[in-house]
Amino acid sequence: MSIPTGPAADHGHNLLGPQPTLLPPDRGPQGRLDAGEDPAAVAADHPTSSAAWATLAERALDAGGTIAAYAYARTGYHRGLDQLRRNGWKGFGPVPVDHVPNQGFLRAVAVLARASATIGEADEAARCRDLLDDCDPKAASVLGVV
Repeated sequence: MSIPTGPAADHGHNLLGPQPTLLPPDRGPQGRLDAGEDPAAVAADHPTSSAAWATLAERALDAGGTIAAYAYARTGYHRGLDQLRRNGWKGFGPVPVDHVPNQGFLRAVAVLARASATIGEADEAARCRDLLDDCDPKAASVLGVV
């Protein structure tokens, strides 16, 4: 998935709120994914990579594998929460979608929202949508969650 990126300083930060959380680059796994390597191999070698799990989730959902997509997305979501917390996120505040290293986490949340809605888990879908909106008001739109 290609997500537009903007200048690093343009994250719409509210000066009274927490600073945006900008995850550090995940060059090894992301480079392998960008090169077209099998995301299952990348996830096996780098199980903490949200981008690998999000890619698996997106592919599964696109192929009609809703339950597999749900499971992959949930793993990517939890791995992303771990990364965010290690980088100072307190469970709230901006996580900009245009910052490439944040995208694995946000993509996983987006697939989890879509897969949850598909299986009738409306509360989970709403929680995921709310999380996307809280992280970045444009994330849901950019990531195809309506």
